[in-house]
Amino acid sequence: MIAIGKTLISDDLLDKKFVCDLNACKGECCVAGDSGAPLDKEELPLLEEVFPKVKPYMTKKGIKAVEKNGPWVKDSDGDYTTTLVSEGAECAFVFFDENKIAKCAIEAAYNDKKVKWRKPISCYLYPVRIDKHKTYDAVNYHRWNICKPACECGAKLNVPVFMFLKEPLTAKYGKEWFNELLKVYKLRKAEAK
Repeated sequence: MIAIGKTLISDDLLDKKFVCDLNACKGECCVAGDSGAPLDKEELPLLEEVFPKVKPYMTKKGIKAVEKNGPWVKDSDGDYTTTLVSEGAECAFVFFDENKIAKCAIEAAYNDKKVKWRKPISCYLYPVRIDKHKTYDAVNYHRWNICKPACECGAKLNVPVFMFLKEPLTAKYGKEWFNELLKVYKLRKAEAK
């Protein structure tokens, strides 16, 4: 584990390789699972605020699910998550492009400058998951078999998880935090020679 500020970071972020390969996985992380995307409490009003502007990017099923249940729900564990289209189905904010790749309606609206919020931080950071504790965040690499193509692509390109996630990790913890993690990585590489 690596300690930086109020975070404990799994060594896997430096050691494992990862680069999303959407042509291979088709964005399955937005479709599979038994809950929607995890949400921080601060994100709940953001999700409610962007919904009207994100709506044109959503599927009819997604809109119907949000209009019925709201843009977020509490799951069986009591955690806040995005609403699903139906139990065991995709996130309500998912649409599929011409190649049948799952895409995020919130991010599409962000890219078109319709909203200022990119998407839930848990989505932006995936495959990293953050477990919040009283005095620190545990920053962990989440392994999921649907991401095997991303692991293969990352290994082929030799890109560590944290480098693939430079932008979202910097958005979450700041540039100084990311630069400290980069220093640790470079030091380890130098020591391994």
